[in-house]
Amino acid sequence: MRSGIFTPGTRGTRWVAAGAAMAMAGLLAGCGSGGSGGGGGSITAYVYGDDAVKVQQAAVDSFNKTSDVKVKLVSVPGTDYVNKLRSSMGSPSAPDIFFNWGGGSIKPYVDSKDLVDLTSTVKNDATLKDGFLPSIMTAGSLDGKIYGVPMRGMQPVMLFYNKSLFAEHKLQVPKTWEDLQKAITTFKAAGIIPFALGGADKWPELMWMEYLLDRIGGPEVFRKIQNGDTDGWGDPAVLKTAQTVKELIDDGAFGKNFNSVDYGNGGAPTLLNKGKAAMHLMGSWEYSTQLGKAPEFAEKDLGWTAFPTVAGGVGDPANVVGNPTNYWSVNARTKHKDTAIAFLKTMASKTYAQAVVDNGDIPTTSNAASLLSSSPNPEFANAQYQMVQEAPSFTLSWDQALEAQYATPMLTEISKLFAGTTTPEKFVEAMKATR
Repeated sequence: MRSGIFTPGTRGTRWVAAGAAMAMAGLLAGCGSGGSGGGGGSITAYVYGDDAVKVQQAAVDSFNKTSDVKVKLVSVPGTDYVNKLRSSMGSPSAPDIFFNWGGGSIKPYVDSKDLVDLTSTVKNDATLKDGFLPSIMTAGSLDGKIYGVPMRGMQPVMLFYNKSLFAEHKLQVPKTWEDLQKAITTFKAAGIIPFALGGADKWPELMWMEYLLDRIGGPEVFRKIQNGDTDGWGDPAVLKTAQTVKELIDDGAFGKNFNSVDYGNGGAPTLLNKGKAAMHLMGSWEYSTQLGKAPEFAEKDLGWTAFPTVAGGVGDPANVVGNPTNYWSVNARTKHKDTAIAFLKTMASKTYAQAVVDNGDIPTTSNAASLLSSSPNPEFANAQYQMVQEAPSFTLSWDQALEAQYATPMLTEISKLFAGTTTPEKFVEAMKATR
């Protein structure tokens, strides 16, 4: 998934990060160390090690030119990141600032009072208060409190489609569930898989559950679950979501072999660009994936739209799910809180936002719209930005919003639902029993 348009590693590689064994040894300079950072001391910032690190390194280099307290950026390999952070936070080598996904990824640190509550800081600082899209700030919060400042690009889940196939079969892009069902029937009759789905990787299936629950029951249903109430899985909208998934599977919406199709190795994207599948529900990095694998298709025939409405549902059709962005959080034990916050404020600057655009991502800053004309694909960049800007709610991917003890069994149960080895009713009961 490399093409220089987006940085999908923050979505895809976190799956191995969550269960990887820690492979880094030795202690790094801990919170607010003062030795090698110059007369004013230094703070350490952990960042997920991927191609986007160069943007954060440039920001650090610029900040250090005028700050007495210097920032040391530590790039931790993606497969080691989660465990490295976990082990470091409880030790003298804890970072002062660290990269995270918001939601469940920081809940253990919030519960143990390891993070600085930034709510009042953001409220009273115009740069932070007005610098980012509201839905993005909310998505990274917990219990109404802000613990992180956005620092990378947005990654909403979008419905991608093959323009040529829709034109050939005289179909409109689905806006409603009725439109979607008509497309399924038409494409099946033509021997075309309606939706590509990388079921072998499990996480692509999650996107269907996320959007369906949002459209059927609204974002409040999952928000209740995210806040720790597992009885929220018993909401009627959850059962309706699972039943709708079963109907899609039984109708052949994903073809017959989707459980053996992967995403990581290009299986599902290839079905779309070869015309064997008509649509693909995927994160915004699908564009960069297609540009890398089938550039002509990406430039001429790849279309994108929002997830359709569902009849009888109460969710706002403008709501979005996916990965709002990544965040910087501040360790409550830092000796240089003011410096840490000063560095976080630079994330709202036009200079930083431009660097994010130049790297092929879509910034979450409120000033980003004026910068997108320089994006590798301005049309796609603007559509994506507008989608998120107008979203009343941006629900974080469930497996990132929940702690691992809940996310892991959830993925297992969703996989069983798609594989047909459990029923919608049993799915609900299994999730309600998760403790």
